[in-house]
Order: sequence, then structure tokens, then C-alpha cells
Amino acid sequence: MTAKVDTEMTIEFNDRTVDFDERYRVIEHDVMQRIEGRVIGSSYGANSYTTKVQADQLAEVLALGPESLLLDIGSGAGWPGVYLARTTGCRVVLTDMTIEGLRVGASRMAREAIAGAAIGASGAALPIRDEALEAATCSDVFC
Repeated sequence: MTAKVDTEMTIEFNDRTVDFDERYRVIEHDVMQRIEGRVIGSSYGANSYTTKVQADQLAEVLALGPESLLLDIGSGAGWPGVYLARTTGCRVVLTDMTIEGLRVGASRMAREAIAGAAIGASGAALPIRDEALEAATCSDVFC
């Protein structure tokens, strides 16, 4: 019975990641950027309901600054992690299981000279020591 459940979960997970990868392939198109700008107030390739105002509040509550290391769990294309890194000067580690989303986030980090990394990993098994982090975000992660 356990093997069957694990197999079904793996198939369902793979279907979800394929769906999200497809969404991330269009996220940087001009029309998507315009829609996002009107809905959440930014054009970061977001697939989250976190608004720019809420992201700014996160930066304040987490006291992010140049010495901080932020973990963005389920980051997708890097919203709000990349934005928070750009506005506060912190370093950011993006983590997600969708490779296309991480590609978009890593590309934005490179364009904006943001320090950090993009790691393909499950939030349940991150290759990061707890003591290495000062803060973490997790916006609209679907399990």
C-alpha cells in the first residue's frame, strides 16, 4: 500500500511541476508583466498573491539588511525574495522544485547583480544549515 501511495504522489507532483514550469515560461512576456504590475504593484514575474506593500512590510518585520541571508522557500520565479534582496541589500537563496521558475529568478538575480543562489530542492529537505539563515519567507506555496 505504501509504495502505491508514494507512486501516486510522485505522479501528482510531477504533473504539478510540469504545469508550473509551463506557467513560468510565459511569466516574463510583456503582457504578463503589465498585468502583474496592475495587480500586485510590481513586475517581478510573480506567481504569488503577495503584494509589493506586503513584501515591503516583510522586509521591515524581518529587519533585512546587507548582513542578512534570506531563504525564499517555494520561491518560483523569485517573488518576493529577489525583490527583498534588491531593496534591502540582503543575500537571498531561492528554493523551489520547479526548474523553470528558478531559471527566471536566477536570471533576474544576475541582471540585478544580487548576491545569492537558486537551488532546486524540496522545502522538506533543504541543503542549508538552519544557523546559516537570518530569515525566511514562504509565499503561496501549494503542497
